[in-house]
Amino acid sequence: MSTFVEIYRTLKKIESYTVPKLEKHERLSDHLPGKFETIISKKGMKKAIEKRLVKINGKVGHTADYVIGGEVIELYQSKPKEHSTTIELELEVLYEDEFLAVVNKPAGIVVSGNKKWKLENAFNSNLKISGEKDALTRAEPIHRLDLPTSGALLCGKTHKVVMTLNKLFEEKKIDKIYHAVTIGQMESAGNIRNEIKTKVAVTDYKVLKSLESEKFEFLNLVELKPSTGRRHQLRIHMLELKNPILGDAKYSLQDKILKGKGLYLHASSLEFVHPVTRENLKVSAKLPKKFIKLFPEAES
Repeated sequence: MSTFVEIYRTLKKIESYTVPKLEKHERLSDHLPGKFETIISKKGMKKAIEKRLVKINGKVGHTADYVIGGEVIELYQSKPKEHSTTIELELEVLYEDEFLAVVNKPAGIVVSGNKKWKLENAFNSNLKISGEKDALTRAEPIHRLDLPTSGALLCGKTHKVVMTLNKLFEEKKIDKIYHAVTIGQMESAGNIRNEIKTKVAVTDYKVLKSLESEKFEFLNLVELKPSTGRRHQLRIHMLELKNPILGDAKYSLQDKILKGKGLYLHASSLEFVHPVTRENLKVSAKLPKKFIKLFPEAES
């Protein structure tokens, strides 16, 4: 059995910090939050200490240990998960740097889960591993897109950036725009504010183009801006308007289902402040060909 010293040799030291002289001694778990770049929260710091990833002057630290000044604190990265499964799926990389990436998710594949055929398992064959000290062994998706939905998917490539991007999503500081093809005559624009499973869900929509259809009366190219992120929100909201999304077999009207073409819902763009460079970043994914076939003028 490996000794703990031997285990430490397999771990990567990611940060070091020297405690300044303090007026009175403080508990390690109280003093450290905010002192490291890769772990910001008190909860995250406590968890790192409990996992024995923090050393004080070369010895394993504990939450009840005290510091007074002069101590050298080292933070180690937990042993990375093994990601042995890789699938050969070519992805369109819309944006990539050392910290994050945005890929164009194809329709018909889950983002993550227990299946082998999932988008996560294609990241290592399409994205570069970050050179940052807290790099992940595989990029991590920050949000989800439904199985039949295509479009821009944001991924984090380092521990710190994943935490920061998750927080941006929680604080609704990432603007998302979707495009859908809907069925039936619609108002030119509107706002939907209805609860989904007792939680408020808000979507703004704008009709960009409409055309007459023998089977569906009208088909509309619609821009959708959700300001909340409930499961199946856009699909549910469109059905509530009695303008379901074309190809949706779950949220549909009787005799208004298009089979064999998939769901006409696409995540078109993401806009947010880059957590490291602080630049305003907007990344777009072009509309799929099936959208353009219906609305050729929408091709850009």
